[in-house]
Amino acid sequence: MSTQRSAADDARPAPLPTELLDYLQHLQVERRLAQRTREIYSDALRRLDASARADGVALQAVQPHHVRTWMARAHRGGLSPRSVALMLSGWRGLYRWWGEQGSVSINPVQGVRAPRQAKPLPKALSVDHAVALAEHRGKDGDARLLARDHAVVELLYGCGLRVGELIGLDLRPGRDRAGWIDRNDATAHVLGKGSKRRSVPVGRAALQALDAWLALRESMAKADEPALFVSERGRRLGANQLRARLKQTAVAAGVPAHVHPHMLRHSFASHLLQSSGDLRAVQELLGHANIATTQVYTKLDFQHLSKVYDAAHPRARRRG
Repeated sequence: MSTQRSAADDARPAPLPTELLDYLQHLQVERRLAQRTREIYSDALRRLDASARADGVALQAVQPHHVRTWMARAHRGGLSPRSVALMLSGWRGLYRWWGEQGSVSINPVQGVRAPRQAKPLPKALSVDHAVALAEHRGKDGDARLLARDHAVVELLYGCGLRVGELIGLDLRPGRDRAGWIDRNDATAHVLGKGSKRRSVPVGRAALQALDAWLALRESMAKADEPALFVSERGRRLGANQLRARLKQTAVAAGVPAHVHPHMLRHSFASHLLQSSGDLRAVQELLGHANIATTQVYTKLDFQHLSKVYDAAHPRARRRG
């Protein structure tokens, strides 16, 4: 029995030295960081302590070349770029704190960058799921809210608007307005990132949904409220309210995904590119300043084509 306990003790990580425990106490008491954040920092400090012990380096004598070596070692050992970045953040904070106390003359982690993370592709709905969501007509609940939510979905997916652009729309146009929809020429005028204005065509389905909402809006909005979309309280619809209602609508429509407003913008761009192949037009409609930002959707388009190929082409099918 004593032998087993000794082996278990050997497997436990070495206790952190007092100076590292003092820093964790500082994070808890003075910085008031959340428990999960402190756990991440504690793990980072254990890695730092273990690396310094293994190479016989005093913690307060660590130099940038030590940090780079240990970072590379952790990455080779299977630590993801994101986890490496969090580890470096924990180390950087420790040496910054020691520097403020005069315990070290330099921050050896300053300027050391984690390995680049592969940017995740934007998540878009399939065409079938996007159409199912857009065509969904809720039956339970306030008819005014259901009409508003339907118009919101049609504009997000049909125009590729950002959530801030949509809730910023006003009922009537004006130079001081963030945005509005011109019903006569079927165009949404919005104020995008960098205070840049752009105009986006509004499709027939979105216009019909908008008309249905406008027929009910007056009974819900405050008399002096300029916003096109309002909440139950009669004031401008908030982003969090929109997200919650969209999630509910997606569940009711049977869409098997956690749908958020930006996913509909991604779906708009991806589906439009699949159909037209016109990257420059998609850039204009999204309001991207740089076409490199839009090019990520070509990867989504290629993924779509790859799935079609794998499913349909005789030479792509694996033989049993």
